[in-house]
Amino acid sequence: MIQSADNFQIAIDGPVAAGKGTVSRLVADKLGFLYVDTGAMYRVAALIGIRRNINLDDQEALYPAVQEASIQMRNPLNEERDGRLTTVILDGEDVSWSIRTEEISQGASKVAVHPKIRSVLVHKQQLIAESQNVVMEGRDITYRVLPNAKLKIYLTANDVIRANRRHHDLLTKGVSVTFEEVYKDLLERDHRDQTRSVDPLQIVPEAWVIDTSDLSIEQVVALVVSKVEVMIEDHHKI
Repeated sequence: MIQSADNFQIAIDGPVAAGKGTVSRLVADKLGFLYVDTGAMYRVAALIGIRRNINLDDQEALYPAVQEASIQMRNPLNEERDGRLTTVILDGEDVSWSIRTEEISQGASKVAVHPKIRSVLVHKQQLIAESQNVVMEGRDITYRVLPNAKLKIYLTANDVIRANRRHHDLLTKGVSVTFEEVYKDLLERDHRDQTRSVDPLQIVPEAWVIDTSDLSIEQVVALVVSKVEVMIEDHHKI
């Protein structure tokens, strides 16, 4: 585990299916950091709404339910290593797999446009990163959630390649869907992410842009880990 005098925050942004989750999880494992999937929090918000029969377009009805919820994340314990990238706890219940359905995925995209929901979840995310080294990934981490992160990364890939990855992932999970449907949905999600009025997906000037189109997961992880090790070493020399 890498030790540092200060909390070392790695902030990773990027579009859907760019490899953020897998890369972040593996980087966190190698560095001994906590992996935080902020997208999972929006999935939890959608789960809360669906379970309580709240219209996900109704920000005012959804906000208090999300605000009151206890949302915790941790790296999977030994008995939880069942393929999940992170363990997500909602009010004491392990919902790590409950939030991974396609219905919740679509719902998360809907609730993510609400300014009040984003505000309360950003606060919860910042609290998680206050006292520990983290690799945090999402859509607004580099400039909204962790604006002072020591390393900021924008992970991306060609949209057709991302759609292929997403399609393969869904088929692996037993979801019957065509590539054309996945590609159309991906472009729509990209558009929503980039054009929403609050915290749109963007590349900050100081971000290290990594195009994963022609790179393996292992290559991307090695790049990031090597960069962090150099930064930590340089910090210790000061």
